[in-house]
Amino acid sequence: MHADGIGPLHRTYAPPKYGSNLPTRVMPATVVEVHGLKKHYPPDFKAVDGVDFRILGGEVFSLLGPNGAGKTTTVEVMEGLRDPTGGEVRVLGASVPRDYDRVRKRVGVLPQNFDPFDRLKVSETVTYWAALFERTATKKEVKGVLDTVGLAHRTDALAMHLSGGEKRRLGIAMVLVGEPELIFLDEPTTGLDPHGRRELWSVIRDLRKEGKTVFLTTHYLDEAEHLSDHVAVMHKGKIIAQGTVDELLEKAGAGREIVLSRPGPGTWEAVQRLGLPGRQENHGITIQVKEVGRLRAVLGDLTALDVDLGEISTRRASLEEVFLQLVGGRLEEGELRA
Repeated sequence: MHADGIGPLHRTYAPPKYGSNLPTRVMPATVVEVHGLKKHYPPDFKAVDGVDFRILGGEVFSLLGPNGAGKTTTVEVMEGLRDPTGGEVRVLGASVPRDYDRVRKRVGVLPQNFDPFDRLKVSETVTYWAALFERTATKKEVKGVLDTVGLAHRTDALAMHLSGGEKRRLGIAMVLVGEPELIFLDEPTTGLDPHGRRELWSVIRDLRKEGKTVFLTTHYLDEAEHLSDHVAVMHKGKIIAQGTVDELLEKAGAGREIVLSRPGPGTWEAVQRLGLPGRQENHGITIQVKEVGRLRAVLGDLTALDVDLGEISTRRASLEEVFLQLVGGRLEEGELRA
């Protein structure tokens, strides 16, 4: 939806593309630039306290953090909904909020608490939303948008009868009809079951494949890890780490893990005698290898042991280890836990 809280809607991605009468825009290398962003509230609450990042065209950028970290406040400043206390924000080359009207129609927003018109059909909702922005969406165009978000089979269903995940996908369809170049998705999968979350992930991946730039706020570590080209970790109003997932893992020394599934008696004691950092969990042993270059050597040391190692596999460490190291707690449904 539009950055004014109402929201645009987008064309179909499948050729032929409609809106061909519109001028072709070349996506700049940098789509969003944020420097020293601050948003303070009296008497002394610093919701956002000196944030810096940039977003490149055609990427998924995730702002990750617990509830209350300042994610939504940050995105609302970027959407022109809140005036910053300090710093500079540029979206598609326009200074925000001063010149935001110049680019408003090029930005799509799905707010955190989106809820469609309950008594309109899915197709009617998209058509009506397009009309609000002085666009006439043909049946073919509406079908194309609904195909993109996986709702073509629900075109005649009332919005009130959609599942939570389907409502979020309808919201994205409404965003897409406005032909946005930049899409803000604020906590789009909060409250969805695992199946609904995976379905929405697929839609976000498709947006990226089509060259759309997506700014995603989330408190789900796996979501940020699976979808993002770049991740920024936000905590208490500040960004405490940012980069690609691999860069964050490397900086945190998370490296790789060796997993021994169903090892035999005495294996844990043998691993400890080697001095390898590890832990027992779920009837297995996990060994952390911080330096990826040592993985082969550690595997050699393990296979030389005269014990039953069980099944051996390796995996990349996850953002959970990085977050735990940075913040000192785990994220569970947006809340920090020790």
